Amino acid sequence: MSPHYLEIFVIGLALTLLMADAFFPAREKRVIAWIGASGLAIVFGLLFVVDPAALPPDTIAPYYSADPHALFFKGLALIATIFVLLLGCDFMPVLRRGINGADNDRKGGVAESFILPLFACAGMMWMASATDLIFLFLSLELVTISFYVLVASMRRQVGSLEAGVKYLLLGALSTGMLVYGITWVFGATGMTKMSQLAVAVPGMTDNIAALTFGSMLVLAALAFKVGLFPFHSWIPDVYQGAPTPVTAFLAVASKAAAVLVLARFLDPFLNNPEIAAKLIPVLGVISGATLLFGNLGALGQYNFKRLMAYSSIAHAGFLLLGILGRDFTLVSFYLGAYVCMTLAAFFAISIVRRSVGRDDLSAFNGLARRNPALAFTLVVSAASLAGVPLTAGFIGKFGVLMGAVNAGYWPLVAVAVPAAAVGFYYYFKIVRHMFWEKPDDLEPLPVGRLSTTALALLTAGTLVLGFYPRLLERAIQDAPIVPIPAATANTADTP
Repeated sequence: MSPHYLEIFVIGLALTLLMADAFFPAREKRVIAWIGASGLAIVFGLLFVVDPAALPPDTIAPYYSADPHALFFKGLALIATIFVLLLGCDFMPVLRRGINGADNDRKGGVAESFILPLFACAGMMWMASATDLIFLFLSLELVTISFYVLVASMRRQVGSLEAGVKYLLLGALSTGMLVYGITWVFGATGMTKMSQLAVAVPGMTDNIAALTFGSMLVLAALAFKVGLFPFHSWIPDVYQGAPTPVTAFLAVASKAAAVLVLARFLDPFLNNPEIAAKLIPVLGVISGATLLFGNLGALGQYNFKRLMAYSSIAHAGFLLLGILGRDFTLVSFYLGAYVCMTLAAFFAISIVRRSVGRDDLSAFNGLARRNPALAFTLVVSAASLAGVPLTAGFIGKFGVLMGAVNAGYWPLVAVAVPAAAVGFYYYFKIVRHMFWEKPDDLEPLPVGRLSTTALALLTAGTLVLGFYPRLLERAIQDAPIVPIPAATANTADTP
């Protein structure tokens, strides 16, 4: 089976559920999430049986790649979307209050929260396979437009509407920069296919200024999606104001897809000595500033979702450091680990938010006494995010730092190590609230079977990848970041 059918199946599932929504009883909207998650699980299974050689050579293959990196990131997008849909099921009472307000008789309005993630998932899968800048732009817009609606979906809450407006305005600005940057690259090379750029750009000596300017504009646009300094300003407010499942989706799946695209786009330009001499210092400054701002900004946060927002910024700095190290296997491992530990944290936030009614750190006071299993899960997640040994987060951070050392980026390593050490304080501030602070209520905090199963899987993934990282590395090892077909390499013309 050709890999491009995977996205067609996801889009078909989303359109089917969108039309079927009219026939589901208002109280049974949770069924839509279950059908969506089950359909995505089937698509995930198909990842292991697709044949990359079956791509139609004249229509799909020039714009679409099914290399190991693309398939790996498709899997990440599918897994993240499945967990987000399950998280939405548990979060449904809060969604209904945020959408319908005090109108308790009206039970509808939540189905879009389960359907739009399917469209976003398809867009992320296309982003992972896009080998043409125009196709990349269209895929990215499908993701972005879906998130515009999802972020502002709790229309009865001012915070959600404010987050939606900020995300819309800054997202439109980044889209403009992306299109303008692609225009400059095309004007300088006459190409939009990444495989051709990978062959032509490293040897170019003409139009260097235009190419550098275009690459900087595209970098700025993608830095917005990843959450890199100074294009990070939207993250804390949007993460806090958006519904928790949407925040989790933004933090993991959207970031992962944008990192892959950023690495693929930058690779040809970093292979050109003249452009790399200008681009690498800029990337180094952005990475160091992102690490410092994310970790230092998290120190004073008392809202759990804002703390996770600054944590996301800090991890974006590590990811860019990994891209500079040019070992994308390590970056991919880091992202796989990040998906597990971050989704586990957001499941815990969702459970406490639904039970206590707020998501500041004081809501977690005494959680170890109210639900020891949930507290253990959050301890594992916080430890992995901080980089404690024998967790997936430690392997990811250590690998990225060693890659930077091998590449000779000692000044960045000198910034990254203290910044990572700062993370121990604010991550273990969560542990202090759970184990040492007196709870407001001694009643046991209930956790449903669905959340219990999801938390168990995510916690197991975080620990297993910490003990046996090769399990994930084998999926993508030794694969080039930009696949270059033989025909392209032989026939690409340099303007």
